[in-house]
Amino acid sequence: MFIRYAARLLVLFSLASSLPIVAAAQQTQAPDASPSQTPGSPSGTPSGTNEKPKDTEPKELATPVPANPDKNAGTSNDRLFFALPNFLTLQNAGKVPPLTSGQKFKVVFRSSFDPVQYAWYGFLSGISQAENSEPGYGQGWEGYAKRYGSAFADGTIENFMTGAVFPSLLHQDPRFFQSGKGTFVHRTEYAVSRIFVTRTDSGKSQFNYSEILGSALSAAISTNAYHPRSFITTRYDPSTGMVQYVYNASDRTLPNTVSVWGTQVGYDTITIVIKEFWPDIHRKLTHKHQADAPQNSNPNP
Repeated sequence: MFIRYAARLLVLFSLASSLPIVAAAQQTQAPDASPSQTPGSPSGTPSGTNEKPKDTEPKELATPVPANPDKNAGTSNDRLFFALPNFLTLQNAGKVPPLTSGQKFKVVFRSSFDPVQYAWYGFLSGISQAENSEPGYGQGWEGYAKRYGSAFADGTIENFMTGAVFPSLLHQDPRFFQSGKGTFVHRTEYAVSRIFVTRTDSGKSQFNYSEILGSALSAAISTNAYHPRSFITTRYDPSTGMVQYVYNASDRTLPNTVSVWGTQVGYDTITIVIKEFWPDIHRKLTHKHQADAPQNSNPNP
């Protein structure tokens, strides 16, 4: 089990390694034109009319949001690196209405059973199989199927505990509200703090019981409900010509539960940091793509 969570951390660490470079590139970009530097009124429009062009322009400047709003109010259709579901992250949200309990469960369900998740858990199960993690599952397709089901159940249970069950019971908001302001260090500190501080449904700040208690309960269920118990295997020793009995310890122990809990919290912390800087990466990739289009379509004569 530890190998599976270690693989998650390794993948996310590799993604997070690009964040300082992106943040530095963002700080060196030229500032956008001030709203006061807008061109004059269009021809045929008197300057003394009662039109309000300023009502539309500031709104356009204030919402550079790559996460398209979903038909479900208060969520998004955004994906980290265009693949991993990022439906509970909002950018430039301000004051938004709270999610109902039904909406919390619905968005977590949509995220947990997204097609990308099936491939992700298949990848983690392959690593676990290659390392023979939790040998009680065995090898072959049967062992892989057990590891796959275990990995899928671990991730799904934690998603529901931290994103739906505890937020509904404690009236906490499971969404991550990106800061998008300040230095790289400031934004990183803000993102990390969201593991311990969250919003309530009423908009106040509160200790993030949903994350801490939810991940702890999911780790307890994971390690003590369906992971392998202790078992004994036999092994032939050619030096003695005798069969030896090998005891394999159970994964259902308190230290293992605490280890899984800490790994899950660490994984969630790195994920939130990536979520904070993903809009910057998204804009950088999108602008680079858009900058190439005019050069190819409208060459100078």
